[in-house]
Amino acid sequence: MIHLLFPLPVKLTVAVSGGPDSMAGLDFLSRNREVTAAYFNHGTPHSRIAEHLVKEFCEERRINLKIGSIAKPRENQSLEEYWREERYNFFDKIEGPVVTCHHLDDSVEWWLFSSFNGNPKLIPYKRGKYLRPFLLNKKSVLEEWCRRKNVRYLTDPSNNELCHARNLIRRRIVPSVCLVNPGIHTVIKKKIIEDYNLNPLMPYGMNAGVRS
Repeated sequence: MIHLLFPLPVKLTVAVSGGPDSMAGLDFLSRNREVTAAYFNHGTPHSRIAEHLVKEFCEERRINLKIGSIAKPRENQSLEEYWREERYNFFDKIEGPVVTCHHLDDSVEWWLFSSFNGNPKLIPYKRGKYLRPFLLNKKSVLEEWCRRKNVRYLTDPSNNELCHARNLIRRRIVPSVCLVNPGIHTVIKKKIIEDYNLNPLMPYGMNAGVRS
């Protein structure tokens, strides 16, 4: 079962990339909420394919879809930084709450990355209008939801490129950390609950009205 970290409003926008995390989140939330999907095209061949998949899904489910794309030339920025800035410029213009489908694995990776820079941090569960309700779920839970509910998704081939820091941490460092501490995901999950003073006993998945 997918669990929500906190209750969500009935009307919201879900940021979708076409990957398993966001497609599971969109499918899950659209079952009992008035959901709009927001897709940002980064101008890559994969983005064009992913946009087509998201369009088809939203047409089948009668979900309103907003699409954004690169609006200005790249300056002195890393490619990841450039894409992120352009993506959030698009999302910032959307009215109302925007859900991003970050999950527990993302939280572990970000905690490790920030630790290497001397200041370990958790991904905030809320930042302004941006909500991250899936932080207690491992990516495998979201992938399993897609399999059981026949939700199509794509895997971005750039996720395998080790030139990006987040991919290097995901592919090389996290597996080594799990050998040293197999319970690292449980540690970070407890930190999320404790640091944000949330109630871990509340059955958010059931409260959402969606069962596995």
